[in-house]
Formats: sequence, structure tokens, C-alpha cells
Amino acid sequence: MPSLIIKGREALGGTIRVGGNKNAVLPMIAALMLTDEPCVLRNVPDILDVRTMLEIAVHLGAEVTFEKNTLTFCCPKVARTDVPKELCALNRTSILFAGPLLARCGRVELGRPGGDSIGRRRLDGHFYGLENLGAKFSEDASFRFTRQGKRLQGRELFLDEPSVTATEQIISAAVTAEGTTTLYNAACEPHVGDLAEMLNKMGARISGIGSNILTIEGVEKLHGVEHEVIFDHINAGSFVALAAATGADLTIEGVRPRSFWMLRRVYERLGINVGLYDNRITVSADQSRQIKYDSGGPFLQISDGPWPQFPTDMMSCTIVAATQCRGTVTFFEKMFDGRMNFIDRLIDMRANAIVCDPHRAVITGPSELHGTVLSSPDIRAGMALVIAALCAKGESRIHRAEIIYRGYGNLVEKLRSIGAVVEEIP
Repeated sequence: MPSLIIKGREALGGTIRVGGNKNAVLPMIAALMLTDEPCVLRNVPDILDVRTMLEIAVHLGAEVTFEKNTLTFCCPKVARTDVPKELCALNRTSILFAGPLLARCGRVELGRPGGDSIGRRRLDGHFYGLENLGAKFSEDASFRFTRQGKRLQGRELFLDEPSVTATEQIISAAVTAEGTTTLYNAACEPHVGDLAEMLNKMGARISGIGSNILTIEGVEKLHGVEHEVIFDHINAGSFVALAAATGADLTIEGVRPRSFWMLRRVYERLGINVGLYDNRITVSADQSRQIKYDSGGPFLQISDGPWPQFPTDMMSCTIVAATQCRGTVTFFEKMFDGRMNFIDRLIDMRANAIVCDPHRAVITGPSELHGTVLSSPDIRAGMALVIAALCAKGESRIHRAEIIYRGYGNLVEKLRSIGAVVEEIP
């Protein structure tokens, strides 16, 4: 397993181009199992989670070629409908093969999904959606789904929480169901919309994209597709946090400004101005980094929520940025009860931080962080620790870097391109 050795307090600056969206391409790979025709995806990030999803697809019978961020995919015949437990355990999106295999083959057996340890992560929305579309569900050490008729059946559905993966599961299952499915309280993140756009190119009939009410008119068959994956707004936001924490003069290219309006509002409160332009974001080195308190209130609170609120995946990196800002801010992580666990590692680096409970932490800055030996607990916290190491005094070693690589492709090369002193060791 690789580790990263990072020398802190180097002058950073330059330009970084973000790649394709991790959370869009993973459900897309599963959804490509819906057709027996050739498909091509471009701007696919070369990250470990993509490699895992492709390994599962090959196990099921798909033929894939992946090079230079272009994926060629074809599954003329599904060879089997079971997904091994060891592959399912490597990421959470392995469960997204359930809907496409149910729709195409009528049955599927999967191991329990793995993924980041950020607290309780419900799967009820998946079971609710697939069962109500006409699947019989049972579980022991594995999950088993069996289609009850020749086709799944469209119907009205309401999610009790706007789960991204449950929304993607239901979309992928419903596009070839008989009749119309209306999904209320659907997730409406950009990557959910990109999946729906790709499916529409394949012949699906999905309307309401970008809203929390999706209407899916079932079709009998999907065809092949060529599609370019949308950019990764979380990766881009992570580099905004890096610039804010380290005082870098940074330009982030290959983005759309409308995906960062909430992020800009939050970072303005930390004393960081984020420039949004047609295809780039800029963060200048000249920032006040003075926390701006709520009007009439004693402190600033930053909380996350479903899109278009502040993304939960941005909380860890933003917490590190706040350690370098003057003032006190409370972070309220509403969605996961384990997201804040990594803050203990920041405290080891001498951050002025208090974890109040599993959902809230208070950060007072600026703190002089000191390099130490760390371990990456999950993808986003791992990237947050990289940022902390870059602005710390001395050298840090981050173990389990492969967890960070699940979501950040070519990370070492990108960091070096802006002046970071980073070494990867086995």
C-alpha cells in the first residue's frame, strides 16, 4: 500500500485541470450493462473506483478497453449475474449493478457494498425502489433480487431522503420498465443529471433532469452511446480548499461556474474570494482569511445538505481550510455521523479544534500545523490531510494513500505541477 511523504510550507501556485466526475462515471459503468451495443465514455478519470467497477463489469461478461481517459465498453451477452463479495467490498457503488441486471436478466446477487467509513449509510432507498418496481428481495450474507415478471413495472415512488445512489439505482432500473415511473424527492446533484443525460442518449425518456421530480417513461430497449463525462466539482472544490489553506495562487480549469455558487458563498464567509469564469475557477494568494460572522449572531456555522446546499464531500477539506483562517467557525455535518472522525488527526497536528459530538466541531484559527505521521480514513478526509500536510511545518507521512486514489486521479503529478514537494513510496 502506498504512502505519501509531503514537505509543508512550500510556495504553491499554477494551474490544475480537473478530470471527469467520479460520482457520475461509476453509475454510468453499471448502467452500460443495460445494452448489448458498443458504448464509448470519454473524460473518464483513472481512479481505483473506476478500475473496480470495470473489474465487476468484466466478471459479468463485458468487454472493456480503458486508456487515455477513454472507455470502450460492450456487453453483448451477460455471462453471469453474481458479483463477488470481495469486489463489492471495495466500493459502495457496486450495488448499482442491481438495477441494470434486474432489468436485463431478471436476477442479481451481490455482496454487501463497501466504501468509505463515514458513519451509517442507509441502503433502504435501493430496496424500496427495486421492490416497488417489481423485484423480490432477500438477504443473508449477500443481497438477492429477482424480477417478478417479464419486465419491471413503472410506478410513483417517493424517497424518504434524496439519496444519490438510490436515485441512480431507480433511474437505471426504470428506464426499461413497462409504463412510467415518477420519482419524487430525487437527488439532483450534477452527476445524477449526467447519468440521466447519458441514458437519454441511449434511447431512454427521462424528464425533469436537474430537479427533484424525475419522470421516466419506460422503453423496451437501449442502444449504444458516446458520451463525455461531466467534470468533477468535488475535485475542483478540493483544490479551492487547498489554495485557501496554503495561500496558493491557483487556477482550476475545465469547470462550469454554476456548480460552485454555494461553495463561493461559503468560502466568502471564510474570507476567501473565489473567482468564477466560463471554464475556470481562480483563487488568488492575496486573501484576508478573516472569518465573517453571521449578522446578529455570535459565530459562523457551516453545514451541509442535499444539492444545491453545501456538499457533504466538501466538509473535510473545508475544515482544514478553516484552521488557517482567523476566527471561530462551527461545522455541522448533518448527513454522516463519522465524517468528523478525521479531526483527531488535525488535533495531532496541533489544530485548535474541538469535536463536540459526531456531527459538530468547532475550529478556531489560524493554527500553526506541524507535520506528523497520518493515515487516510476515507477519500475526502484523505485529501483533507494532504492539504493539512501542505500547509504544516515540517514533513508529514500519510499512509493508506490508495484510499485517496479511489477519488483523485494523478494526484501526485497534479500536486507537483503546482510546486508541492511530494514523494510516493510503497
